[in-house]
Amino acid sequence: MEATRIIAVRHGETAWNVDSRIQGQLDIELNETGRWQARRVGHALSNEQITAVYSSDLGRAHETAQSISDVTGIPVIPNEGLRERSFGKFEGKTFDEIRENWPEESANWRKRIPEWEPPEGGESLLQLRQRVTQTMHELAARHPGEQIVVVAHGGVLDTLYRVATGQEVNSPRTWQLPNGAINRLLWTPEGFTLVGWSDTQHLDDDAADENTSF
Repeated sequence: MEATRIIAVRHGETAWNVDSRIQGQLDIELNETGRWQARRVGHALSNEQITAVYSSDLGRAHETAQSISDVTGIPVIPNEGLRERSFGKFEGKTFDEIRENWPEESANWRKRIPEWEPPEGGESLLQLRQRVTQTMHELAARHPGEQIVVVAHGGVLDTLYRVATGQEVNSPRTWQLPNGAINRLLWTPEGFTLVGWSDTQHLDDDAADENTSF
């Protein structure tokens, strides 16, 4: 079977990203910077050969994906399996609030304990990996020999990086997950391979010329 090429994009910035407030599966929209980033992503991918555009069904990811759809003419296909990790009662809270009000649970989070679940319905890192891996295998298997775009969230992309590089869910993170970054992987039935990560050249101020409107 031919490999499926995957372009994985993290959604544009939101006000909660700026405030270090946990979004999880709450439906937070892009801010103005995020919309600008989304348009830049769409322009950067406008000449790519793309077969399908998949997105988390949460608004910040779907709006980012729509900017790609606008320039390619390929409709966005929403998928709940691409949602951010569920953080239970931590959603809507800042990191400082969590550290102050739930110190023990905050410590468990920082330690990246694989089986630990955020209270009130949160997902463990192992549950997140299982969901993301299964979803990505299913989507990629539909498109052998083709290229697809997947727009999702920091937790989803972090999981993809770990799976593609053979790292455990509790390994220290040494890679970046910028909003609006373009990441590339290959998929075969044997698994995922990393091709390129955290490309943000299209977000540089000089990435657009005077004839390009953003």
